[in-house]
This record gives sequence, structure tokens and C-alpha cells, in this order.
Amino acid sequence: MEFAHLTVLSLFCLAFVGITATSPGEDYWQSIWPNTPLPKTFSDLLIPSGKTNSLPIKSEELKQYSTLFFEHDLHPGKNVILGNTNSVGSIIRPFTKSRQGVTDSIWLANKEKQSLEDFCYSPTAIAEHKHCVSSLKSMIDQVISHFGSTKIKAISSNFAPYQDQYVVEDVKKVGDNAVMCHRLNFEKVVFNCHQVRETTAYVVSLVASDGTKTKALTVCHHDTRGMNPELLYEALEVTPGTVPVCHFIGNKAAAWVPNHTADNLCVM
Repeated sequence: MEFAHLTVLSLFCLAFVGITATSPGEDYWQSIWPNTPLPKTFSDLLIPSGKTNSLPIKSEELKQYSTLFFEHDLHPGKNVILGNTNSVGSIIRPFTKSRQGVTDSIWLANKEKQSLEDFCYSPTAIAEHKHCVSSLKSMIDQVISHFGSTKIKAISSNFAPYQDQYVVEDVKKVGDNAVMCHRLNFEKVVFNCHQVRETTAYVVSLVASDGTKTKALTVCHHDTRGMNPELLYEALEVTPGTVPVCHFIGNKAAAWVPNHTADNLCVM
């Protein structure tokens, strides 16, 4: 699916488009935010796969979710190669061998490895609060309940298709302790909405090797006690609970954060 570029305001918010046919989710959205159109990212994310054995997150997109690096790597000029990574010198580079990591063990569960029910009712990680939601209305209710306000906004990535090599151009902090809603990798539309304490979200401006500019939603975990120790050691040669660790969030997800600006386009 193709995602609209993030609108450049005081922060990078989801692009908005007019939807020709209303749905229960859109009607509920309008009842909460009557002057804000439904973002295109959400209309795309709510489309079922529609084909047997057709999952919403394609194999070429998995690298968007499985790139680990240190928080001090987030600076202009840093070279990035998507995929499970070793952070060496000026380049965040892929692993030499594949390993199950954040892609498989956190939110991209699929039916070959784990049932939807098993994933949604599995124990949470340290300092994590999670809920599986199957509709836009449920997602909205969940995040409003969490923040206690409708003055919130959603932010997403727009990685360029088939581009794995980037250079960091700019880094902007979005906020702390965001609620992340990830589309799970099942044909059925289900999101894992979760918040992990002691996290910071950033929007990272990237330039691909062909000159294409893109934005990457990035989350840095300051409490890493619940992370896979083998993955952390192979990627960064660190152990859980020692240093902050960051990763990108792929296109099929959104971060919800409080909206402290007066910009209507960002109020969601």
C-alpha cells in the first residue's frame, strides 16, 4: 500500500484525505473530531488483506521493523541500512545472519508462528501495557482513555518502497511514552496498541540512496530489561537493562501522543 507523505507542521503528522464513502469507523472519528478528516494512513490500515495467505505486511517491509541502534546514533549524517543490524562506526548495518527479533517476537506475529488469540492474551513485557483492538472505534476509545483527553495526534512512518539504504538528515523529538498501534500480520484487521514506559519517540528525516526523502517514526527504550538478550548482544553487544536501545516503526503503525499545539490539522 502506498502511504501519503507526512504533513510538515510543527511536527510531522499523518496526511489527511477526503473519504468518499463513510464507514462506522469514520463516522465515529467525525463524532470525536468533526473538523478533521480521517487520515489516509488509517483508511489504508483498516483494509482487510482479502486473499488467503495474503498478509498486510509484505516481506520487503519487514526490515522497517527490525533495525536496532543506540540513541546516540540519531544524528544527521548517520548511514542506515534497514534490517537486523550491527551499529558499527558511522553505519547502522544488517546482521550477517538472520535471527528472530523484534519483527517476530513483539508485534508482527502471524498465523504460521502464533495464533491471534495466543498473541493478544500472551503476557506483557516489563513495563508494557497492551490491548488488541479490531476496529478504529476501539483504537480511538483506547487511546482517549489512556491519555484522558481528545487532544491527541497520530504520527506514522513513510518509508520509501524497496529502499534499504538511507542517511539521517534531521531528528525531531515527538514525545515520551507514546501509545503505539501496530497492524498485526494477520488477514483479519487487528491492531496491537501498547505503551511501554520509559520510551521516547522521534521523527527521523531520512534520504534514500536515490535521493528520495522519507520520515521514520522511531522509538527509543530506556528500560530494556524485557528485550531479547541474544538479539541485543548480536545487534549491539549489550545486555538488557544496560543502555537505551532504539528501533524504527514501519509504515503499518501509528504513534499516538498528546497534542500541545493549536494546529487543527494535528488534533485527532
